[in-house]
Amino acid sequence: MATVNTNPKSKKGLVITLIVITVLLVMFPLFLLRGAEFEGSDGAGSEMVEEVSEGYEPWFTPVLETLIGGELPSEMETLFFCIQTGIGVGIIAYSFGYLVARKRFGEDELQSKAETQSEATDKKADSSKAFES
Repeated sequence: MATVNTNPKSKKGLVITLIVITVLLVMFPLFLLRGAEFEGSDGAGSEMVEEVSEGYEPWFTPVLETLIGGELPSEMETLFFCIQTGIGVGIIAYSFGYLVARKRFGEDELQSKAETQSEATDKKADSSKAFES
């Protein structure tokens, strides 16, 4: 069975190492590719489709664009993106919290059930001895 290292110093070192690696992964392209344009894929995808197939017509228009009769303002796109992000982060945070709570309180419940069962077994043994006497 694998042993879990509960040494706080090793956990702290691991966290710091992971943070440093994450920062390096984010910063490395910025310094390595100076002058590069980091833009979203929406514009690049549209340009590539028009380059490959001139006169391409989309199959449908987005529902919100149809409802408002035009293109969504960039502020609205940003708002919807932020709402999506918030919902996703909420789901992930809830899931992690649930797993941690299940692990923490699940072990306590198992221990308390085992203690309750052993106490019940002891009481049954005592009561059966009382009837025999």
